[in-house]
Amino acid sequence: MENSENKSKFTDRELDRIIEMAWEDRTTFDAIAFQFDLKEQEVIALMRREMKPSSFKMWRARVQGRSTKHAAKRNFEKGTFKSTRQKQITHNKISKR
Repeated sequence: MENSENKSKFTDRELDRIIEMAWEDRTTFDAIAFQFDLKEQEVIALMRREMKPSSFKMWRARVQGRSTKHAAKRNFEKGTFKSTRQKQITHNKISKR
């Protein structure tokens, strides 16, 4: 019964965004919980319901044990990861080094 409540709770656009966030490596389950009020187990149930079985298995294998999906296991405190190779953007132009 809870599954049908969750499905009607979100628009198609919100469901797409939750699935997209769940697939992203650096988006934590905490971020999904904050934005959509879904616990990790509810995200897993949603993914199982909304995806093909083979896609769900692939996602589950990818996410399981991934430290970046859990805020407590991350190796950086706050902010976002930025590669040292990423160029600075100022005034809509890419700065030259």
